[in-house]
Amino acid sequence: MWPADRRVAFAESVFSRREILRRSGLGLGMLGLAGLFGDELAGLARADSGYQNPMAPKPPHFPGKAKRVIHIFANGGCSHVDTFDPKPLLAKYVGKELPTPNLPTERKTGAAFPSPYKFAKYGQSGIEVSELFANVARHIDDIAVIRSMHADVPNHEPSLMLMNCGESRLTRPSMGSWVTYGLGTDNQNLPGFIAMCPGGYPIKETQNWQAAFLPGVYQGTHVDTRNTSIDKLLADIRNSRLNMDEQRAQLDLVRKLNEQHAEARQHDPALEARIHSFELAYRMQREAAEAFDFSREPAQIHKLYGIGNPQTALHGRQMLVARRLVERGVRFVQIWHGQGQPWDSHDDIEVNHRRLAGECDQPIAALLADLKQRGLLEETLVLWAGEFGRTPTVELPQPGANAGKINGRDHNHYGFTVWMAGGGVRGGQVYGATDPFGFQAVENKMHVHDLHATILHLLGFDHERLTYRYAGRDFRLTDVHGRVVKELVA
Repeated sequence: MWPADRRVAFAESVFSRREILRRSGLGLGMLGLAGLFGDELAGLARADSGYQNPMAPKPPHFPGKAKRVIHIFANGGCSHVDTFDPKPLLAKYVGKELPTPNLPTERKTGAAFPSPYKFAKYGQSGIEVSELFANVARHIDDIAVIRSMHADVPNHEPSLMLMNCGESRLTRPSMGSWVTYGLGTDNQNLPGFIAMCPGGYPIKETQNWQAAFLPGVYQGTHVDTRNTSIDKLLADIRNSRLNMDEQRAQLDLVRKLNEQHAEARQHDPALEARIHSFELAYRMQREAAEAFDFSREPAQIHKLYGIGNPQTALHGRQMLVARRLVERGVRFVQIWHGQGQPWDSHDDIEVNHRRLAGECDQPIAALLADLKQRGLLEETLVLWAGEFGRTPTVELPQPGANAGKINGRDHNHYGFTVWMAGGGVRGGQVYGATDPFGFQAVENKMHVHDLHATILHLLGFDHERLTYRYAGRDFRLTDVHGRVVKELVA
């Protein structure tokens, strides 16, 4: 082991390539490189030592009506023709091939398969909704139903990446990361982006809320809401060995060392994200436990969300916690139905979709009602969307593909439904349409890129200007696509 003075001398003698350029030739090497690479590197050459909180609130490009987002994710692909896009013509062709050719999907499909659920008109707008979401339908005048969504392929993994990150193949930051990058967060004691998924992870796991090449501080924080105990819900939320003052002294020392390390390396974004995560973890001990403790809510709120009902309790807790989080300034909350792909009903769609909707219909409706009665819905954009829809035709049995039954639907990316409410959305309307059988979008077609552009517009951003420079290119959530659908904006 070297003596202490030798170790210090060695540490001070090790330079990065950028440091060598900065120090050699009176700094002319760094100046020349800055001239080649422009303002970004020039800024690094003259970076000061002041720390700027990357999660501090920031103004958007223009005043946005939405200040925060709650994304309810029906992962697995909920059937639009059984929920928000009625197709009575399917009954005429039950057991027969459609008069138009079946479009190619992931698996083979056969005859028309009418919905086993009844639809009814709701609200002053008279929009038809399935009995599966009868509670949500009571808020239909606050909801814009988009029936003309389409994606790129009928596979879960790329479609999840497209819906969450705007790119189906390559690594890109998630929508929640872009939103927190653009707006920061209003509460420095809680993460700006929280992803709640009970039981574990969905398909593609943490990639669904990744920050990718954005600074790591903008990545989503996963919470397994299957747990109810605060200590299990938020791992290591309490320190059993040190009190708050002792932790503060320890953290101050670690931060000082990290800042010296970062300064010598021109403020490495990964290191700055780590410093911020330490600080956030300390502050969360004071506020996170209170934010996730839904037991503080009165009995009537528990009843509203269905927390006392075993069928709805899990999602009731999720929706109530989401309201508590946005109420406390969290910018982006994503609520997954569960681990894996629960809505992926290749078999027994009547049984499975009824069970799944029964778990979340009342809690989602309660969230909308609760946000509205607290005056939060006007500034909170609520999005209900999965990665795609399902076919209006029955999936045919295939070895290794399903259980051999003929009562389910395959994936359908050609046309499906999402809906939005609050946050500047013009409710009580249906935008776009699929063909008479619900196979593909045909009227006012809306791609996922258009959905992202519209969401960013509601938040006050020009989606073409919300960019991040990486690898010599300005990247954005909508890549090189997307249009704002003004008809959806109030």
